[in-house]
Amino acid sequence: MSGLLLKVSDLSIVFGGLRAVSGFSCELAPGELVGLIGPNGAGKTTVFNMLSGIYAPTGGEIGYWDRRGRFHNAGEMKSAALNRAGIARTFQNIRLFGNMTVEDNVRIALHSRRVETPLEVLFRLKGFRLDENRMIERTEELLTLFKIEDKKHEPARNLPYGEQRKLEIARALASNPQLLLLDEPAAGMNPQETEELMRLITFIRKEFRLSILLIEHDMRLVMGICERLIVLDYGRTIAAGTPGDIRKDPAVIKAYLGEDAVP
Repeated sequence: MSGLLLKVSDLSIVFGGLRAVSGFSCELAPGELVGLIGPNGAGKTTVFNMLSGIYAPTGGEIGYWDRRGRFHNAGEMKSAALNRAGIARTFQNIRLFGNMTVEDNVRIALHSRRVETPLEVLFRLKGFRLDENRMIERTEELLTLFKIEDKKHEPARNLPYGEQRKLEIARALASNPQLLLLDEPAAGMNPQETEELMRLITFIRKEFRLSILLIEHDMRLVMGICERLIVLDYGRTIAAGTPGDIRKDPAVIKAYLGEDAVP
């Protein structure tokens, strides 16, 4: 595996005549926490959509190594296959099942890891019962971790916005990912919720031994927890490096604040 989890090479995608992402490359090592930042419309979510199998790249390659060290050509895989291989994501716009309970939103993600046979399910044999108990226990663990276990019987739509964000992350973790893609996890959160989220992301990275790639506009969050940052503008990478390097990069300052802001 050469110490890599993800290797993206010269990734591009064209919609009609519009090149939304051009020549994007990055590498991610196991256990890293990396931020993907840039102005609105820079192509960040489009990159995530290619990494998670929603969009098929027009050009370039996505190499991914799972927990067993097996190589996957992720650019040619669908979302469900990538999830089984260990890639999970959240979305910029929350995509919970609003009419389902909080616990059922988590349990539905656990179904991708079921191991019993159709015969065991049909006749509710021992394998089925053991798997059901395992799912119940895992759901309780995740809801407790995110401090929403007392609302497990509530419809997901009734949760406050910040807790809906937590539930979406809990659901992503239920699939036991190796790589977690977080698309603007702090969107809509107040400063106190964002502070709690920073601690939570740091904790789950260590607790679940995850690699995390996140998109975020809250600079306090990305500067506070990310080891490296990649900056996109108009679909192209304009800078990459440590938060300290990115903070003073003239190209980044120009992209965010305008040309006059560059010293």
